Amino acid sequence: MVDTTAIVATPVADDGLMRTIKDLVAGGAGGVTQVMVGQPFDIVKVRMQTQTQATNALVVARKIWVNEGPLAFYKGTLTPLIGIGACVSVQFGAFHEARRRIAAYNAEHHPERKDLTYGQYYLAGASAGIANTILSTPIEHIRIRLQTQPHGPNRLYSGPLSCITTLTRTAGIGHGLYRGTAVTLLREAQAYGVWFLTFEYLMSRHATRSEVPSWKVAIYGGLAGEALWLASYPLDVVKSKMQTDEVSRDKCRYRNMRHAFASVWAEGGMGAFWKGLGPTLVRAMPVSAGTFFTVEMAMRVMS
Repeated sequence: MVDTTAIVATPVADDGLMRTIKDLVAGGAGGVTQVMVGQPFDIVKVRMQTQTQATNALVVARKIWVNEGPLAFYKGTLTPLIGIGACVSVQFGAFHEARRRIAAYNAEHHPERKDLTYGQYYLAGASAGIANTILSTPIEHIRIRLQTQPHGPNRLYSGPLSCITTLTRTAGIGHGLYRGTAVTLLREAQAYGVWFLTFEYLMSRHATRSEVPSWKVAIYGGLAGEALWLASYPLDVVKSKMQTDEVSRDKCRYRNMRHAFASVWAEGGMGAFWKGLGPTLVRAMPVSAGTFFTVEMAMRVMS
């Protein structure tokens, strides 16, 4: 397995604060890449998850192009461009901090272990997802509202600030802006536990991390993205349903996460939890590849 002292090419001699700053900066760069590559795919995914009529990704994409124009594929981009950069920064910062703490625990209690176990890598990734939830819940909620609102003069929000204001005035912070926090927490823990575990497993097949070719870093990152969505997609569907529900408490279709799960099952059984998976997997490969490639290369440059 990969040497824990060489994760993302971070020298052991680095000061703890400097290591954290490098993790955050590299993660932020990866976040920008993630948004710019993935936003067109994401809007197709959200439209498929939240509409009732059966269709496919190409039909949805064509309707967006014809009815709203090509720029509509980047509808709601400002919020994730700022927010996802922060989210990915937190993800990588929290992951490597958790990894270092687990490695320190192993050194004290299990000196025979030369590296984290795969279960511990999953735990470190899940910890990163949990830490990220406080940011990702409102950011993704706002993005989904902007992506699914009517086009043209009938639109509900003029932009991110308008959306935030409407949500908080109508339903408050918890039920409005942070609607879907519970299912987002579960999704983030599962998704990023699998994401980081898959990437670290693939990287560990090489003796020295810094010598892994950049094209392999991208491929491993892409495969990690596929694993992330296969492991967490049903949770994401429920999250999207809850975050596109009526804002007003009196008109909400889903009372809570448990009710949303039951409703999705009643609508279409197991298949309803995988609606829109195709374009999501198509999106996952380049987005996750770009994210890990950018982060890894940034860390190598800074090191």
